[in-house]
Amino acid sequence: MFVLREVFDLGYDEIAEAVDKSPAAVRQIAHRARAHVAARRPRGAVSAAETRHALDAFQRAVETGDLQRLLDVLAPEVVFLGDGGGIKQAVLRPVTGADKVARLLTAGPGRITAAALRPAHVNGYPALVLRLDGAIDTVVAVRIDDGLITGLYAVRNPEKLSHMEQENALRR
Repeated sequence: MFVLREVFDLGYDEIAEAVDKSPAAVRQIAHRARAHVAARRPRGAVSAAETRHALDAFQRAVETGDLQRLLDVLAPEVVFLGDGGGIKQAVLRPVTGADKVARLLTAGPGRITAAALRPAHVNGYPALVLRLDGAIDTVVAVRIDDGLITGLYAVRNPEKLSHMEQENALRR
């Protein structure tokens, strides 16, 4: 229905007749399809300066436990995912929303300290690497859109982190 409407510019009545649905149902399905496509559309590239600024602000906020500063850099719909691989403790379900994510990151004795957190690029994307006693404990990949952090993926699974100490050069 989406293709018939958007690509071929057929009217809702014509589509409804072809698919044996009411025009109102076709209109609703087309509306949902447009929203679905728009939500998955790639967003524009983020500049290096914008990435650095958002990552620095996020790092400072997490290190200091400054809840308001953290809320300022997180998008309202931010999603935090964790991967402990069943070996290390991690969030079991996605945490959604700036308030919930900020509280998770600033809570209690497990709070991150300044000396342990370093910016990095992992698989070509901005990330923060958390080291405990010199060893990599967590890598947090960060997605930034429009100057705000929209996604955090914290990997603690030792099997996935085992190759982080070695840097692989790309060859043509």
